Amino acid sequence: MKVDVLHGKVPPQAIDIEEAVLGAILMEQSALDTVLDIFHDPEVFYKPSNVTIFKAILKMSVENKAIDMLTVVEELNRTQDLDIVGGAYYISQLTANIASTAHLEDHCRILWQKSVQRRLIEAGGRIIHNSFDPGMDVFDLIDDSEQMVFAISTGMVKQNYHAIQDVGVETIARVEFLRNHPDEFTGVPTGFPSLDRITYGWQPSDLIILAARPSVGKTALALNLARNASKNNIRNVPVGFFCLEMSRGQLTERVLSSESEIFLDKIRRGKMNDQEFLKLQQSADQLPNIYFDDTASLNIFEFRSKARKMVSKNGVGLIIIDYLQLMGSSSDFGNREQEISMITRNLKSIARELDIPIIALSQMSRDIEKGSGRSAKLSDLRESGAIEQDADFVAFLSRDDYQQNDLEKDPAIAGNANFDIRKHRNGSLEKLVFKTDLRIQKWFEEDAYRDYMSRHGLGDGSWTKLPAPDGPSLFIQQPDNFDKEFDAPPF
Repeated sequence: MKVDVLHGKVPPQAIDIEEAVLGAILMEQSALDTVLDIFHDPEVFYKPSNVTIFKAILKMSVENKAIDMLTVVEELNRTQDLDIVGGAYYISQLTANIASTAHLEDHCRILWQKSVQRRLIEAGGRIIHNSFDPGMDVFDLIDDSEQMVFAISTGMVKQNYHAIQDVGVETIARVEFLRNHPDEFTGVPTGFPSLDRITYGWQPSDLIILAARPSVGKTALALNLARNASKNNIRNVPVGFFCLEMSRGQLTERVLSSESEIFLDKIRRGKMNDQEFLKLQQSADQLPNIYFDDTASLNIFEFRSKARKMVSKNGVGLIIIDYLQLMGSSSDFGNREQEISMITRNLKSIARELDIPIIALSQMSRDIEKGSGRSAKLSDLRESGAIEQDADFVAFLSRDDYQQNDLEKDPAIAGNANFDIRKHRNGSLEKLVFKTDLRIQKWFEEDAYRDYMSRHGLGDGSWTKLPAPDGPSLFIQQPDNFDKEFDAPPF
């Protein structure tokens, strides 16, 4: 037997069940198929001789040889392993006490569970050993430890092969369902019909990059996306939101402003009437299912750990990071671009590992501001490195009135926000136009914007510019029925 005894304790094992499983395989050729549906790793067996016998059986199966007591004895004799396992007598004893294979599947699951326990003990020993190493970086230690345990847990789910004919039937059924239910999504809904039309929702395992210059409204959009995903009538999912720039209190203020449609500035100063305060309280009672993490200087290894916990404990189905360039790593990179590349590769890996979409906001370089009318390119991503390579979806956000002062803004385009899709691994490249009112931290589709304007007595949101001979031009809205709260175009 193995001598890997820990603190005087023998690792979890069930020798009698191991022998019963091997005996069943030797008695019935079809028994091996049942075993392989549950495990195929010889190390599931604890007794070394049983490991050797199962390896021989697997080899014979690959070579399409008949498997029974006599053929296995012959194979072990050929490889000079027969005496090591206990000779022909031990092989014959494996079948001696087997009356039937009725409980073979249950026996296999017991062996598999015992092997998982042993692997956890082994991982624990490695973690203890590494923890005593003074040269081991603590973040590398945490990440390695989590990877070992997570690898064991994900290995618990065995994936079988699938014939293309079976997959074809499933695919046709899914397409037919979507055809009959046009409002259904294959991913996490964005809450914006024009965007959902292109993406069918944010897709599992995708890394999505939304990039913009400062003050364009990318955090507002990210919070809107988080809210829409967690409060969607068709499919709602909890959202994890990592903000490296603002506190959770500031983020919550923005969500409340968007939900209540009360100006963010009023909420921050607490200057509102009784009716507005009541509306704010009502909005606070119906906040979306978002989990904020405002850890400053978050590195990729801490993020991996926190993301795993959010998914396993809270059922998070979408993660948003605001923003990418504020993330770091525990390693010392001489080149910031190389560090960002390492971070994006890890983000893509985490998205695949957790099978959820990850949205990372990103800054754009100043080069985009050089020369009027130049379209953004993937290389305009700040410290781009491999961002454009690792991402499945990249969109650039811009505003037609960006960096214009209030007197210069043309109401016809004021608040217009462009959503320019420049990379879409599984779909088309399009440019969408939204309306925004960043006073309430909100992005709108055109129809929703008109409804919003109408609710506040601002007609259809159409503005007219009247030239003035002396002084700045004047902006008026038709019909002229706006109240004092909205005495200027919504920028």
